[in-house]
Amino acid sequence: MNQFSPKTLLAGLAVATALTSVSAALPAQAAELRMAWSQDATGLDPHKQTAFSSLRLLELIYEPLVRLDADLNVVPAIASSWEFAEDARTLTFTIDSNAKFSDGAAVTSADVKASFERLLDEATSAAARSNFLSIESIDTPDDATVVFNLSIPDVPILVAMATINAAVMPAAEIEAGTVGTEAIGSGPFVLESWEPNAREVLSANENWGGGELAIDGITISVLPDEMAILASLRAGQTDFALLNDPLVATLVPMEAGLELNRVGVLNYNVLQLNPSRPPMDNLLVRQAMSCAIDRQEIIDAALAGEGKVTGPLTMPAFAQDPANLFCYEQDLDRAKELMAESGVDGFSATVIAATGEPPVAASEAQVLQAQLAEIGIDLEIEMMELNVYVDAWLAGDFDMAVAQNGGRPDPYPMYNRYFTKEGNLAHVSNFPDDELDSLMKQGQAETDPAKRVEIFQAFESRLAEQSPWLWLSTGYSYTAQRESVSGFTPSPTGTLFGLVNVSVE
Repeated sequence: MNQFSPKTLLAGLAVATALTSVSAALPAQAAELRMAWSQDATGLDPHKQTAFSSLRLLELIYEPLVRLDADLNVVPAIASSWEFAEDARTLTFTIDSNAKFSDGAAVTSADVKASFERLLDEATSAAARSNFLSIESIDTPDDATVVFNLSIPDVPILVAMATINAAVMPAAEIEAGTVGTEAIGSGPFVLESWEPNAREVLSANENWGGGELAIDGITISVLPDEMAILASLRAGQTDFALLNDPLVATLVPMEAGLELNRVGVLNYNVLQLNPSRPPMDNLLVRQAMSCAIDRQEIIDAALAGEGKVTGPLTMPAFAQDPANLFCYEQDLDRAKELMAESGVDGFSATVIAATGEPPVAASEAQVLQAQLAEIGIDLEIEMMELNVYVDAWLAGDFDMAVAQNGGRPDPYPMYNRYFTKEGNLAHVSNFPDDELDSLMKQGQAETDPAKRVEIFQAFESRLAEQSPWLWLSTGYSYTAQRESVSGFTPSPTGTLFGLVNVSVE
Protein backbone atom coordinates (compact mmCIF):
# COMPACT_ATOMS: atom_id res chain seq x y z
CA MET A 1 0.00 0.00 0.00
CA ASN A 2 1.43 3.33 -1.05
CA GLN A 3 0.98 6.83 0.27
CA PHE A 4 -1.76 8.52 -1.79
CA SER A 5 -0.25 11.65 -3.36
CA PRO A 6 -1.78 14.97 -2.31
CA LYS A 7 -1.70 16.03 -5.96
CA THR A 8 -4.14 13.26 -6.81
CA LEU A 9 -6.21 13.85 -3.71
CA LEU A 10 -7.63 17.37 -3.72
CA ALA A 11 -6.45 20.66 -5.11
CA GLY A 12 -5.04 22.71 -2.28
CA LEU A 13 -5.01 19.89 0.31
CA ALA A 14 -1.81 18.60 1.86
CA VAL A 15 -1.66 15.37 3.81
CA ALA A 16 0.47 15.53 6.92
CA THR A 17 2.09 12.40 8.24
CA ALA A 18 3.30 13.40 11.66
CA LEU A 19 1.53 15.02 14.57
CA THR A 20 3.06 18.33 15.47
CA SER A 21 2.39 20.18 18.68
CA VAL A 22 -0.19 22.95 18.33
CA SER A 23 0.15 24.36 21.79
CA ALA A 24 1.89 27.60 22.60
CA ALA A 25 4.66 27.88 25.14
CA LEU A 26 3.28 28.07 28.64
CA PRO A 27 3.29 31.50 30.22
CA ALA A 28 4.75 31.96 33.68
CA GLN A 29 1.26 31.58 35.18
CA ALA A 30 -1.58 29.93 33.31
CA ALA A 31 -4.99 31.59 33.45
CA GLU A 32 -8.65 31.06 32.73
CA LEU A 33 -10.01 32.46 29.48
CA ARG A 34 -13.30 34.30 29.98
CA MET A 35 -15.28 33.87 26.81
CA ALA A 36 -18.74 34.89 25.57
CA TRP A 37 -21.15 34.08 22.77
CA SER A 38 -24.81 34.83 22.19
CA GLN A 39 -26.10 31.48 20.97
CA ASP A 40 -25.68 28.37 23.11
CA ALA A 41 -25.30 24.74 22.10
CA THR A 42 -28.49 22.77 21.51
CA GLY A 43 -27.05 19.37 22.43
CA LEU A 44 -23.89 17.41 23.25
CA ASP A 45 -23.98 14.50 20.77
CA PRO A 46 -21.36 15.36 18.12
CA HIS A 47 -22.78 12.88 15.60
CA LYS A 48 -26.23 14.49 15.62
CA GLN A 49 -25.66 18.22 15.98
CA THR A 50 -26.09 20.57 13.01
CA ALA A 51 -26.23 23.98 14.72
CA PHE A 52 -22.99 25.97 14.50
CA SER A 53 -23.32 26.89 18.17
CA SER A 54 -23.21 23.22 19.15
CA LEU A 55 -20.32 22.34 16.85
CA ARG A 56 -18.20 25.24 18.15
CA LEU A 57 -18.46 23.82 21.67
CA LEU A 58 -18.09 20.14 20.82
CA GLU A 59 -14.97 20.62 18.70
CA LEU A 60 -13.18 21.68 21.89
CA ILE A 61 -14.20 18.46 23.67
CA TYR A 62 -14.12 15.74 21.01
CA GLU A 63 -11.74 14.93 18.16
CA PRO A 64 -12.07 13.31 14.74
CA LEU A 65 -9.36 11.19 13.14
CA VAL A 66 -8.11 14.21 11.18
CA ARG A 67 -8.93 17.91 11.08
CA LEU A 68 -8.46 20.89 8.77
CA ASP A 69 -5.90 23.56 9.55
CA ALA A 70 -6.28 27.28 8.85
CA ASP A 71 -5.16 26.72 5.24
CA LEU A 72 -7.71 23.92 4.73
CA ASN A 73 -5.04 21.21 4.72
CA VAL A 74 -5.90 17.84 6.24
CA VAL A 75 -3.71 17.41 9.32
CA PRO A 76 -3.49 14.84 12.15
CA ALA A 77 -5.87 14.73 15.10
CA ILE A 78 -6.41 11.30 16.67
CA ALA A 79 -4.60 9.72 13.74
CA SER A 80 -0.90 10.41 13.35
CA SER A 81 -0.77 9.21 9.74
CA TRP A 82 -2.88 7.65 6.98
CA GLU A 83 -2.55 6.23 3.50
CA PHE A 84 -4.82 5.40 0.60
CA ALA A 85 -4.36 2.33 -1.55
CA GLU A 86 -3.53 3.05 -5.19
CA ASP A 87 -7.13 2.42 -6.20
CA ALA A 88 -8.43 4.69 -3.39
CA ARG A 89 -10.63 1.86 -2.10
CA THR A 90 -8.75 1.24 1.13
CA LEU A 91 -7.85 3.91 3.67
CA THR A 92 -5.61 2.99 6.60
CA PHE A 93 -5.04 5.11 9.71
CA THR A 94 -2.44 4.83 12.44
CA ILE A 95 -3.70 6.15 15.77
CA ASP A 96 -1.42 8.52 17.65
CA SER A 97 0.09 6.73 20.62
CA ASN A 98 -0.55 9.85 22.75
CA ALA A 99 -4.30 9.98 21.98
CA LYS A 100 -6.31 9.53 25.17
CA PHE A 101 -9.83 10.26 26.29
CA SER A 102 -10.39 12.68 29.14
CA ASP A 103 -10.81 9.76 31.57
CA GLY A 104 -7.24 8.65 30.77
CA ALA A 105 -8.13 5.65 28.60
CA ALA A 106 -6.14 5.28 25.38
CA VAL A 107 -7.99 5.80 22.09
CA THR A 108 -7.92 2.48 20.23
CA SER A 109 -9.03 1.15 16.89
CA ALA A 110 -12.05 -0.39 18.65
CA ASP A 111 -13.25 3.11 19.59
CA VAL A 112 -12.86 4.30 15.99
CA LYS A 113 -14.76 1.28 14.64
CA ALA A 114 -17.57 1.68 17.17
CA SER A 115 -17.87 5.40 16.38
CA PHE A 116 -18.18 4.87 12.62
CA GLU A 117 -20.58 1.97 13.07
CA ARG A 118 -22.73 4.32 15.15
CA LEU A 119 -22.49 6.98 12.44
CA LEU A 120 -23.64 4.50 9.80
CA ASP A 121 -26.53 3.15 11.86
CA GLU A 122 -29.68 4.79 10.49
CA ALA A 123 -31.18 4.72 13.98
CA THR A 124 -28.54 7.24 15.11
CA SER A 125 -29.78 9.89 12.66
CA ALA A 126 -26.20 11.10 12.29
CA ALA A 127 -25.88 14.44 10.52
CA ALA A 128 -23.03 13.28 8.25
CA ARG A 129 -24.07 9.65 7.70
CA SER A 130 -24.25 9.85 3.90
CA ASN A 131 -20.60 10.96 3.73
CA PHE A 132 -19.56 7.48 4.80
CA LEU A 133 -21.85 5.15 2.87
CA SER A 134 -18.90 3.87 0.82
CA ILE A 135 -17.55 2.12 3.93
CA GLU A 136 -18.15 -1.63 3.43
CA SER A 137 -16.23 -2.84 6.45
CA ILE A 138 -13.73 -1.71 9.08
CA ASP A 139 -10.76 -3.84 10.11
CA THR A 140 -8.82 -3.41 13.34
CA PRO A 141 -5.68 -5.57 13.00
CA ASP A 142 -4.28 -4.06 16.20
CA ASP A 143 -5.14 -1.33 18.72
CA ALA A 144 -3.32 1.34 16.72
CA THR A 145 -4.49 0.49 13.19
CA VAL A 146 -7.86 1.07 11.52
CA VAL A 147 -8.55 -0.01 7.94
CA PHE A 148 -11.60 1.32 6.09
CA ASN A 149 -12.57 -0.91 3.17
CA LEU A 150 -14.55 1.09 0.62
CA SER A 151 -17.02 -0.05 -2.01
CA ILE A 152 -15.78 2.53 -4.53
CA PRO A 153 -12.83 4.88 -4.88
CA ASP A 154 -13.73 7.64 -2.43
CA VAL A 155 -11.20 10.45 -2.39
CA PRO A 156 -13.36 12.98 -0.48
CA ILE A 157 -13.97 10.65 2.46
CA LEU A 158 -10.77 11.95 4.09
CA VAL A 159 -12.09 15.52 4.10
CA ALA A 160 -15.45 14.22 5.31
CA MET A 161 -13.69 12.70 8.31
CA ALA A 162 -12.18 16.09 9.22
CA THR A 163 -15.28 17.28 11.06
CA ILE A 164 -16.66 17.01 14.56
CA ASN A 165 -19.70 15.22 13.08
CA ALA A 166 -17.25 12.31 12.66
CA ALA A 167 -15.90 12.51 16.21
CA VAL A 168 -14.43 9.42 17.84
CA MET A 169 -15.98 8.44 21.16
CA PRO A 170 -15.24 5.62 23.62
CA ALA A 171 -16.72 2.31 22.52
CA ALA A 172 -17.85 1.75 26.11
CA GLU A 173 -19.82 5.01 26.10
CA ILE A 174 -21.49 4.06 22.83
CA GLU A 175 -22.38 0.63 24.17
CA ALA A 176 -23.76 2.16 27.37
CA GLY A 177 -25.91 4.60 25.42
CA THR A 178 -24.56 7.63 27.30
CA VAL A 179 -23.41 9.65 24.29
CA GLY A 180 -24.71 13.20 24.66
CA THR A 181 -25.00 12.96 28.43
CA GLU A 182 -21.41 12.25 29.46
CA ALA A 183 -19.10 14.28 27.22
CA ILE A 184 -16.03 12.02 27.25
CA GLY A 185 -13.78 13.05 24.39
CA SER A 186 -10.11 13.16 23.49
CA GLY A 187 -10.08 16.88 22.69
CA PRO A 188 -8.14 19.68 24.37
CA PHE A 189 -10.82 20.54 26.95
CA VAL A 190 -13.15 18.75 29.35
CA LEU A 191 -16.72 19.92 29.89
CA GLU A 192 -17.03 20.41 33.64
CA SER A 193 -20.53 21.89 33.64
CA TRP A 194 -23.20 23.16 31.25
CA GLU A 195 -26.06 25.44 32.20
CA PRO A 196 -28.03 25.74 28.95
CA ASN A 197 -28.38 29.32 27.72
CA ALA A 198 -26.29 30.54 30.65
CA ARG A 199 -22.76 29.15 30.98
CA GLU A 200 -20.26 26.39 30.12
CA VAL A 201 -17.16 25.65 32.15
CA LEU A 202 -14.29 23.85 30.43
CA SER A 203 -11.03 22.72 31.99
CA ALA A 204 -7.81 21.88 30.20
CA ASN A 205 -7.63 18.17 29.39
CA GLU A 206 -4.38 16.99 30.97
CA ASN A 207 -4.63 13.81 28.89
CA TRP A 208 -4.85 15.60 25.53
CA GLY A 209 -2.42 14.11 23.03
CA GLY A 210 -1.75 17.49 21.43
CA GLY A 211 0.32 18.76 24.35
CA GLU A 212 -0.09 21.16 27.23
CA LEU A 213 -2.31 24.20 26.93
CA ALA A 214 -1.36 27.72 27.95
CA ILE A 215 -4.65 28.24 29.80
CA ASP A 216 -6.22 26.29 32.66
CA GLY A 217 -9.67 26.40 31.13
CA ILE A 218 -12.46 28.42 29.56
CA THR A 219 -15.60 29.83 31.14
CA ILE A 220 -18.16 30.66 28.46
CA SER A 221 -20.98 33.08 29.25
CA VAL A 222 -24.08 33.09 27.07
CA LEU A 223 -25.07 36.76 26.80
CA PRO A 224 -28.42 37.91 25.42
CA ASP A 225 -27.11 39.74 22.36
CA GLU A 226 -23.86 40.75 20.72
CA MET A 227 -24.02 44.39 21.79
CA ALA A 228 -23.98 43.04 25.34
CA ILE A 229 -20.92 40.99 24.42
CA LEU A 230 -19.18 44.10 23.09
CA ALA A 231 -20.00 45.94 26.31
CA SER A 232 -18.59 43.05 28.34
CA LEU A 233 -15.36 43.10 26.34
CA ARG A 234 -15.12 46.86 26.76
CA ALA A 235 -15.62 46.57 30.53
CA GLY A 236 -12.93 43.90 30.87
CA GLN A 237 -15.41 41.24 31.99
CA THR A 238 -14.77 39.10 28.88
CA ASP A 239 -11.42 38.27 27.30
CA PHE A 240 -12.51 36.60 24.04
CA ALA A 241 -15.81 36.43 22.16
CA LEU A 242 -17.40 34.80 19.16
CA LEU A 243 -19.36 37.29 17.04
CA ASN A 244 -21.85 36.48 14.29
CA ASP A 245 -23.34 39.91 13.62
CA PRO A 246 -21.29 41.76 10.96
CA LEU A 247 -22.50 45.14 12.21
CA VAL A 248 -21.27 44.50 15.75
CA ALA A 249 -17.99 43.13 14.40
CA THR A 250 -17.32 46.34 12.49
CA LEU A 251 -17.51 48.26 15.78
CA VAL A 252 -14.74 46.27 17.49
CA PRO A 253 -11.74 48.03 15.86
CA MET A 254 -13.09 51.36 17.11
CA GLU A 255 -12.73 50.23 20.73
CA ALA A 256 -9.45 50.90 22.55
CA GLY A 257 -7.80 47.70 23.77
CA LEU A 258 -9.87 45.39 21.57
CA GLU A 259 -8.82 43.43 18.49
CA LEU A 260 -10.92 41.84 15.76
CA ASN A 261 -10.06 38.55 14.04
CA ARG A 262 -11.81 38.35 10.65
CA VAL A 263 -11.52 35.63 8.01
CA GLY A 264 -13.60 34.67 5.00
CA VAL A 265 -15.48 31.40 5.50
CA LEU A 266 -16.84 28.56 3.38
CA ASN A 267 -20.27 28.77 5.04
CA TYR A 268 -23.05 30.18 2.89
CA ASN A 269 -26.28 32.11 3.35
CA VAL A 270 -29.12 30.66 1.31
CA LEU A 271 -32.85 30.84 0.73
CA GLN A 272 -33.91 27.20 0.73
CA LEU A 273 -37.08 26.49 -1.23
CA ASN A 274 -39.17 23.38 -0.70
CA PRO A 275 -39.64 22.10 -4.26
CA SER A 276 -42.07 19.43 -3.05
CA ARG A 277 -44.68 22.11 -2.24
CA PRO A 278 -46.64 23.99 -4.92
CA PRO A 279 -45.91 26.34 -6.51
CA MET A 280 -42.18 25.81 -5.72
CA ASP A 281 -42.48 22.50 -7.58
CA ASN A 282 -42.72 24.61 -10.74
CA LEU A 283 -39.24 25.13 -12.22
CA LEU A 284 -40.22 28.44 -13.82
CA VAL A 285 -41.40 29.83 -10.47
CA ARG A 286 -38.12 28.89 -8.81
CA GLN A 287 -36.15 30.43 -11.67
CA ALA A 288 -38.25 33.60 -11.51
CA MET A 289 -37.41 33.92 -7.83
CA SER A 290 -33.70 33.56 -8.55
CA CYS A 291 -33.91 36.28 -11.21
CA ALA A 292 -35.88 38.59 -8.89
CA ILE A 293 -33.32 38.55 -6.08
CA ASP A 294 -30.65 41.21 -5.84
CA ARG A 295 -27.99 39.35 -3.89
CA GLN A 296 -25.67 42.33 -3.54
CA GLU A 297 -28.49 44.41 -2.06
CA ILE A 298 -29.05 41.69 0.55
CA ILE A 299 -25.35 41.80 1.45
CA ASP A 300 -25.36 45.58 1.70
CA ALA A 301 -28.61 45.86 3.66
CA ALA A 302 -28.50 42.79 5.92
CA LEU A 303 -24.78 42.03 6.25
CA ALA A 304 -23.49 45.61 6.47
CA GLY A 305 -21.65 44.94 3.21
CA GLU A 306 -19.66 42.14 4.87
CA GLY A 307 -19.84 39.39 2.27
CA LYS A 308 -19.77 38.49 -1.39
CA VAL A 309 -22.21 36.91 -3.81
CA THR A 310 -21.72 33.16 -4.18
CA GLY A 311 -23.02 30.20 -6.06
CA PRO A 312 -23.28 26.76 -4.43
CA LEU A 313 -19.53 26.10 -4.42
CA THR A 314 -17.74 28.33 -1.92
CA MET A 315 -14.36 26.58 -1.80
CA PRO A 316 -11.59 28.30 -3.83
CA ALA A 317 -10.41 25.13 -5.57
CA PHE A 318 -13.80 24.48 -7.21
CA ALA A 319 -15.87 27.69 -7.26
CA GLN A 320 -16.66 29.45 -10.50
CA ASP A 321 -17.64 33.08 -11.04
CA PRO A 322 -21.30 33.45 -9.96
CA ALA A 323 -21.82 35.71 -12.97
CA ASN A 324 -21.57 32.55 -15.11
CA LEU A 325 -24.48 30.93 -13.28
CA PHE A 326 -28.16 31.13 -14.20
CA CYS A 327 -29.66 34.50 -13.20
CA TYR A 328 -27.26 35.33 -10.36
CA GLU A 329 -27.55 39.00 -11.30
CA GLN A 330 -30.97 40.52 -10.75
CA ASP A 331 -33.15 40.65 -13.88
CA LEU A 332 -36.69 41.70 -12.94
CA ASP A 333 -37.95 41.74 -16.52
CA ARG A 334 -36.89 38.13 -17.00
CA ALA A 335 -38.31 37.23 -13.58
CA LYS A 336 -41.73 38.61 -14.53
CA GLU A 337 -41.61 36.82 -17.89
CA LEU A 338 -40.85 33.51 -16.17
CA MET A 339 -43.67 34.00 -13.67
CA ALA A 340 -46.09 34.74 -16.53
CA GLU A 341 -44.89 31.66 -18.40
CA SER A 342 -45.28 29.52 -15.27
CA GLY A 343 -49.01 30.20 -15.14
CA VAL A 344 -48.75 31.16 -11.46
CA ASP A 345 -50.30 34.56 -10.82
CA GLY A 346 -48.50 35.31 -7.57
CA PHE A 347 -48.74 33.32 -4.35
CA SER A 348 -48.29 33.49 -0.58
CA ALA A 349 -45.79 31.45 1.41
CA THR A 350 -44.07 31.38 4.80
CA VAL A 351 -40.33 31.69 5.21
CA ILE A 352 -38.83 30.49 8.48
CA ALA A 353 -35.70 31.95 10.09
CA ALA A 354 -33.90 31.36 13.38
CA THR A 355 -33.33 33.99 16.02
CA GLY A 356 -29.63 34.37 16.66
CA GLU A 357 -28.13 31.98 14.12
CA PRO A 358 -27.28 33.83 12.09
CA PRO A 359 -28.25 37.15 13.68
CA VAL A 360 -28.76 38.59 10.18
CA ALA A 361 -31.46 36.03 9.30
CA ALA A 362 -34.36 38.36 10.09
CA SER A 363 -32.82 41.17 8.06
CA GLU A 364 -32.17 38.84 5.13
CA ALA A 365 -35.76 37.64 5.25
CA GLN A 366 -37.05 41.21 5.22
CA VAL A 367 -35.00 42.17 2.15
CA LEU A 368 -36.08 38.98 0.37
CA GLN A 369 -39.69 39.75 1.28
CA ALA A 370 -39.47 43.17 -0.39
CA GLN A 371 -37.64 41.88 -3.47
CA LEU A 372 -39.97 38.94 -4.14
CA ALA A 373 -43.02 41.18 -3.72
CA GLU A 374 -41.93 42.72 -7.04
CA ILE A 375 -43.06 39.54 -8.83
CA GLY A 376 -46.21 38.97 -6.82
CA ILE A 377 -44.88 36.73 -4.05
CA ASP A 378 -46.21 37.55 -0.59
CA LEU A 379 -43.81 36.22 2.05
CA GLU A 380 -44.79 35.88 5.69
CA ILE A 381 -41.73 35.75 7.96
CA GLU A 382 -41.86 33.33 10.89
CA MET A 383 -39.04 33.76 13.39
CA MET A 384 -38.27 30.72 15.55
CA GLU A 385 -36.04 29.92 18.50
CA LEU A 386 -33.01 28.03 17.23
CA ASN A 387 -33.95 24.61 18.61
CA VAL A 388 -37.49 24.90 17.17
CA TYR A 389 -36.07 26.05 13.81
CA VAL A 390 -33.58 23.16 13.69
CA ASP A 391 -36.36 20.63 14.34
CA ALA A 392 -38.54 22.10 11.58
CA TRP A 393 -35.57 22.32 9.21
CA LEU A 394 -34.47 18.73 9.82
CA ALA A 395 -38.03 17.57 9.19
CA GLY A 396 -38.20 19.54 5.92
CA ASP A 397 -41.32 21.19 7.31
CA PHE A 398 -41.22 24.62 5.66
CA ASP A 399 -42.19 26.47 2.48
CA MET A 400 -38.92 28.38 2.47
CA ALA A 401 -36.12 28.77 4.97
CA VAL A 402 -33.45 31.41 5.44
CA ALA A 403 -30.43 29.35 6.42
CA GLN A 404 -26.72 29.52 7.00
CA ASN A 405 -25.12 26.18 6.17
CA GLY A 406 -21.61 24.89 6.63
CA GLY A 407 -19.06 24.74 3.85
CA ARG A 408 -16.33 22.18 3.20
CA PRO A 409 -13.18 22.35 1.06
CA ASP A 410 -14.58 19.54 -1.09
CA PRO A 411 -18.05 19.65 -2.72
CA TYR A 412 -18.93 16.00 -2.12
CA PRO A 413 -19.07 15.99 1.69
CA MET A 414 -20.61 19.46 1.50
CA TYR A 415 -23.61 18.52 -0.63
CA ASN A 416 -24.08 14.77 -1.02
CA ARG A 417 -26.35 14.55 2.00
CA TYR A 418 -28.76 16.97 0.30
CA PHE A 419 -28.50 16.17 -3.40
CA THR A 420 -27.96 12.43 -3.74
CA LYS A 421 -30.81 9.97 -3.55
CA GLU A 422 -29.19 8.23 -0.57
CA GLY A 423 -28.41 11.52 1.19
CA ASN A 424 -29.52 11.49 4.79
CA LEU A 425 -30.85 15.07 4.43
CA ALA A 426 -32.50 14.57 1.05
CA HIS A 427 -35.82 15.12 2.83
CA VAL A 428 -34.60 18.62 3.73
CA SER A 429 -33.78 19.58 0.13
CA ASN A 430 -36.81 17.67 -1.25
CA PHE A 431 -35.23 17.68 -4.69
CA PRO A 432 -34.42 14.26 -6.17
CA ASP A 433 -32.61 14.80 -9.47
CA ASP A 434 -30.93 12.10 -11.55
CA GLU A 435 -28.34 14.45 -13.04
CA LEU A 436 -27.27 15.93 -9.70
CA ASP A 437 -27.10 12.43 -8.21
CA SER A 438 -24.96 11.20 -11.09
CA LEU A 439 -22.56 14.15 -10.98
CA MET A 440 -22.13 13.77 -7.22
CA LYS A 441 -21.22 10.12 -7.59
CA GLN A 442 -18.85 10.81 -10.48
CA GLY A 443 -17.08 13.44 -8.40
CA GLN A 444 -16.83 11.09 -5.44
CA ALA A 445 -15.08 8.34 -7.40
CA GLU A 446 -12.87 10.52 -9.64
CA THR A 447 -9.25 10.83 -8.47
CA ASP A 448 -7.97 13.30 -11.07
CA PRO A 449 -8.18 16.84 -9.59
CA ALA A 450 -8.83 18.62 -12.90
CA LYS A 451 -11.63 16.23 -13.82
CA ARG A 452 -13.16 16.64 -10.38
CA VAL A 453 -13.30 20.43 -10.89
CA GLU A 454 -15.10 19.93 -14.23
CA ILE A 455 -17.61 17.53 -12.69
CA PHE A 456 -18.46 19.72 -9.73
CA GLN A 457 -18.71 22.91 -11.77
CA ALA A 458 -21.26 21.09 -13.94
CA PHE A 459 -23.01 20.14 -10.68
CA GLU A 460 -22.99 23.78 -9.58
CA SER A 461 -24.39 24.99 -12.91
CA ARG A 462 -27.17 22.42 -12.73
CA LEU A 463 -28.10 23.50 -9.19
CA ALA A 464 -28.21 27.17 -10.19
CA GLU A 465 -30.37 26.42 -13.23
CA GLN A 466 -32.82 24.17 -11.34
CA SER A 467 -32.91 26.61 -8.38
CA PRO A 468 -34.12 24.31 -5.58
CA TRP A 469 -32.23 26.68 -3.31
CA LEU A 470 -31.18 30.26 -4.01
CA TRP A 471 -27.62 30.79 -2.83
CA LEU A 472 -26.98 34.33 -1.64
CA SER A 473 -23.59 35.03 -0.10
CA THR A 474 -20.59 33.98 1.88
CA GLY A 475 -19.36 36.12 4.74
CA TYR A 476 -16.78 36.16 7.49
CA SER A 477 -16.03 34.53 10.80
CA TYR A 478 -15.40 37.03 13.58
CA THR A 479 -13.85 36.78 17.01
CA ALA A 480 -12.95 39.68 19.27
CA GLN A 481 -10.38 39.74 22.02
CA ARG A 482 -8.74 42.00 24.52
CA GLU A 483 -5.07 42.87 24.06
CA SER A 484 -4.22 40.52 26.94
CA VAL A 485 -5.14 37.54 24.71
CA SER A 486 -2.72 36.21 22.10
CA GLY A 487 -2.18 33.16 19.92
CA PHE A 488 -5.60 32.63 18.31
CA THR A 489 -5.62 31.78 14.59
CA PRO A 490 -8.99 31.99 12.79
CA SER A 491 -10.01 29.46 10.13
CA PRO A 492 -12.22 29.54 6.99
CA THR A 493 -14.27 26.74 8.58
CA GLY A 494 -15.23 29.02 11.48
CA THR A 495 -13.77 26.60 14.00
CA LEU A 496 -12.65 27.79 17.43
CA PHE A 497 -10.05 25.04 17.71
CA GLY A 498 -7.39 27.77 17.51
CA LEU A 499 -8.11 28.39 21.21
CA VAL A 500 -5.58 25.62 21.96
CA ASN A 501 -2.86 28.16 21.12
CA VAL A 502 -4.25 30.98 23.25
CA SER A 503 -2.56 32.46 26.25
CA VAL A 504 -3.77 35.22 28.60
CA GLU A 505 -1.42 37.70 30.19
